[in-house]
Amino acid sequence: MEKKKNSPWKTILIYGLIIILVFALIYWVAGRNNEDKKISYTDFCTLVYEGKVSEIDVYGYTVRIRTNTEGSVKEEDFPNQIDYYCTFMSVNELTALINDYNNNLFETDENGYKKLKEGAVLIQANYSYEAESWLSNIMPYVSIIVFIVLGVMLFKAMSGGNKGFGFGKSKARLVVSSNVKFADVAGADEEKQELQEIVEFLKNPAKYTELGARIPKGVLLVGPPGTGKTLLAKAVAGESKVPFFSMSGSDFVELYVGVGASRVRDLFESAKASAPCIVFIDEIDAVGRQRGAGMGGGNDEREQTLNQLLVEMDGFETNSGIIVLAATNRADILDPALTRPGRFDRQIYVRLPDVKGREEIIKVHAKNKPLSDDVDFKRIARLTSGLAGADIENMLNEAALLTARDNRFKVTMVDIQEGLNKVLMGPKKVSLLITEQDRKITAIHEAGHAIVAQSLPNCDKVQEISVIPRGNAGGYTLTLDEKDRTHVTKQKLLDMLTMMLGGRSAEEVFLEDITTGASNDIERATNLARKMVAEWGMSEKFGLISFGEGEQIFVGRDYQRQLPYGQELAKEIDDEVRKIVESAHARAKQIIESKKEVIAKVQQILLEKETIYKEEFEMLYNGATVEEVETAIDKKEKEKREYQEKAKKEALYERKTRDIKLRIETANAYLKAGMITKQAHENIINEANKELKQIEENNVKQAENQENNTAQTENAAKQEPLTENKEEKKDKEKKKTSKPKKDE
Repeated sequence: MEKKKNSPWKTILIYGLIIILVFALIYWVAGRNNEDKKISYTDFCTLVYEGKVSEIDVYGYTVRIRTNTEGSVKEEDFPNQIDYYCTFMSVNELTALINDYNNNLFETDENGYKKLKEGAVLIQANYSYEAESWLSNIMPYVSIIVFIVLGVMLFKAMSGGNKGFGFGKSKARLVVSSNVKFADVAGADEEKQELQEIVEFLKNPAKYTELGARIPKGVLLVGPPGTGKTLLAKAVAGESKVPFFSMSGSDFVELYVGVGASRVRDLFESAKASAPCIVFIDEIDAVGRQRGAGMGGGNDEREQTLNQLLVEMDGFETNSGIIVLAATNRADILDPALTRPGRFDRQIYVRLPDVKGREEIIKVHAKNKPLSDDVDFKRIARLTSGLAGADIENMLNEAALLTARDNRFKVTMVDIQEGLNKVLMGPKKVSLLITEQDRKITAIHEAGHAIVAQSLPNCDKVQEISVIPRGNAGGYTLTLDEKDRTHVTKQKLLDMLTMMLGGRSAEEVFLEDITTGASNDIERATNLARKMVAEWGMSEKFGLISFGEGEQIFVGRDYQRQLPYGQELAKEIDDEVRKIVESAHARAKQIIESKKEVIAKVQQILLEKETIYKEEFEMLYNGATVEEVETAIDKKEKEKREYQEKAKKEALYERKTRDIKLRIETANAYLKAGMITKQAHENIINEANKELKQIEENNVKQAENQENNTAQTENAAKQEPLTENKEEKKDKEKKKTSKPKKDE
């Protein structure tokens, strides 16, 4: 049976009557309090003639009186406080009374001047004959009433009794319909299959109940940030066609004690009324973290909220038809009572997508973006190894922004590669002023990383080297693993350590000094070596022993936890870590010593061209000369510029064509609406067609001129005489590959 809802007008009427009654009561009490001070007008006249009146205040037809007798009110408190008051009927009579009394207090001296008698005191009178408003009498008490009413309502709200006031009411948003479907979620096939069962159960529960099966009461989505947990929840909302309540874990937490638990109760009461339905709690770790972990003891607002959530999910009363869907990336800090079967029966781990999943994600996010013909989804998927779906979406968005900045209509592969670099390392800082010495140090450092990475078989392949600052880095060596690896071997980790220390080793060999530029490399290398020793059992000294350092620290739970080993063993662990790092450093230095000539070439090209790409770096590593590599870089940059210029011209052509076609469509609409004549319409169409024809002819001429210029350049390059003999070329190479001198 459906419960009747109280009419809001009824509630407003009740509160209004209560306020009116309180006003009347206070007005009556205030009147009663001054009743003993009221005197008649005759008594007032007697007090005046006896000289006992010191001051009066006339407001309307009321006289407020202050006497000069013992125990009368003070002058500064009058007329807020009074000794007596009375009412009168005639203004002239009252004025004459006060004036006659004051005049009788004067006497005439021997010179004929009037003066006040000795010891006499005039009555000070203040007249205001305006009609006294009844509202002004009760205004001092209005503020008191407002505070009383607000206090009562606030008390009821904090105790959960007044949900309409807002504090105890759930902030859940009811999703009537969602445009997101499972088809919009890519790279998570198994996760979608698990959630599809919930959708099918809500649509056809008999299919499962006939077999004695029950649907999971709760499903917990766990995984790294950006993998699509919330997107999967939106897809469930779009596919299920049932009420979907969405709420964040932080929405339960409030300053006032008991409000969070009240919101949980209200949320599930609303869900019961709409069953079957789905309740989605995003970032549930904000309210579901382990109990007893707070510094304030067990009587904590967050813990009370969690206790109420536990009861609602699986308590004495069953909430049939309500499926709780939650998402978090910190499942390790959730309370065990929350994650047990019966509450969250199913945990779905949303992993980072593999190469196939990334390709599908790229296709989904590229649907509404006009792409150039050179965009290769498979290559982009290989280049984005280790990125989550949110990172890929951000990469494509950055590429689209770069395209719009360049006034083009199609996103090219160059834009996507630059978008990837922005996501991984930040935007370029071309305008940053850098000294020549710093550029040389950066070139040596990055060359060391690149040469060591290329020399070791298990390192990721070098994609790009640059001395242009990005983010916090003065330069960068971009290496990408184009294969998705589930397991990482010990030898690969050792090669990675060696590559990390390649920059510092190159500084030592070429500069005969060290700089602060390797701080991040040393930090990463130390952390990796410590994990090899303490977590992965890759130390020859300790063998297959884990020292429990792999978990993320949860301060509320771990702030009093002690290490499972003593100081002596900790020192031995540090010594083993140092041994691994120093071994990698020695290995990197050995590689640098053997590749001095190549590193010198890389440094020279970086200082001149600022960036070396994968193909040119491989040429240089395999023995190509500096001139050959620089020629290849110039050719690539030229092709890139020509490609961008061509894209700009195509964009300009397309923009003009769009404007002319829009003019034709507008003219057709005006003719159909009778706003222009047929002759005017024909003139507009003829003019537009002429402009289209002229644009096409200009476009063809520009293409022919560009082809002729390219052919002439190639012929000139082939016929260019070689002016350098072998000896001069050899001397030039020797100078360029010589060891750079240390800057004084």
